[in-house]
Amino acid sequence: MPTYRPSHGGNLVWAASLANSSPDAILDFSASINPLGPPPSAIAAIQAALEDLNAYPDPTYSQLCRAISDFHQISPEWILPGNGSAELLTWAGRELAELDATHLLTPAFSDYRRALTAFGATVEERPLKIFRVTNSDLTASSKELCPISTIHPSSIINRLGLLLNNPHNPTGQLFARDEIIPYLDSFELVVVDEAFMDFLPPGEEQSMIDWVQKYPNLVVLRSLTKFYSLPGLRLGYAIAHPNRIQRWQRWRDPWSVNSLAAAVGSVVLQDTAFQQQTWDWLAATRPKFQQQLASISGLQPLSSTTNFLLVHSDRSVPDLQANLLKRDQILIRDCMSFPELGDRYFRVAIRTAEENQRLIDALNKELGAKS
Repeated sequence: MPTYRPSHGGNLVWAASLANSSPDAILDFSASINPLGPPPSAIAAIQAALEDLNAYPDPTYSQLCRAISDFHQISPEWILPGNGSAELLTWAGRELAELDATHLLTPAFSDYRRALTAFGATVEERPLKIFRVTNSDLTASSKELCPISTIHPSSIINRLGLLLNNPHNPTGQLFARDEIIPYLDSFELVVVDEAFMDFLPPGEEQSMIDWVQKYPNLVVLRSLTKFYSLPGLRLGYAIAHPNRIQRWQRWRDPWSVNSLAAAVGSVVLQDTAFQQQTWDWLAATRPKFQQQLASISGLQPLSSTTNFLLVHSDRSVPDLQANLLKRDQILIRDCMSFPELGDRYFRVAIRTAEENQRLIDALNKELGAKS
């Protein structure tokens, strides 16, 4: 068994080694991927693009950029597709490292520190208040916006960057667009990772994309792999001022996005049926799953606006995680890669009702229902 602990969810090889099973046997709640996908439109696009594998991808990704452009109503020169949003985060980290310091909202996705420290950035951590939910609060709307109350630009350091994600990972909290906008006047560069924003329907999302053309210091990162269940393809995009897009293009390797991923990205954004199916599934499934988790002794799930739940546990999570793997072949995401959370939190993806029930049954066997 490998001795390391994975810093990301979805490491089924590590989980299978602990469970003494094959990776295919693991029910994965650690990676927050849409269980309804990949959509048929994505599979059809892959099959149609197979005949193009003997040619290099279009280096400008013109068809993909046009699809993203139509979806967001923004000109293609403001768009840069990437090998997942993780690649684009690397170039954001390079730019942020050129500033005097970068404010990082914590707990934070571990790749943020990777991207910043890779280029020697000075990081100033700004803790986020985590709002726990009592059992009596579980009927409250998960759509309530949470305050960003810990970010105050220093008057001493002039060239500051800000890196945050919205909705926030791992808490699932959503920040109001109007609360982020004032930071655009205070920071030299603001990078907003919206990897999970598409799980909110249009009337509820708080995307900053419409503000990119007004603020050349704003960068928005998006992922196409979580909502459309395509993590193996690696596809995301950045929306930013064309000068920044051109600079990032010069920094990176050619053909960062493969032909199959580019073909899929060109069609899934038009798949309105799959988008609506996902929003309907999540709206119906999330409240019940949260209630089920709250009914288990020692567990306290936080309210979430996206497709995962952060859960506080009275019991050490690495032990709980190991027991679930060995007995039930179920993988939950420990939060050891979020140092601020320690060993008493875990994160679980919201999956189908049947799969969720399997986890609830396993947790009840391990922890017992509340009396």
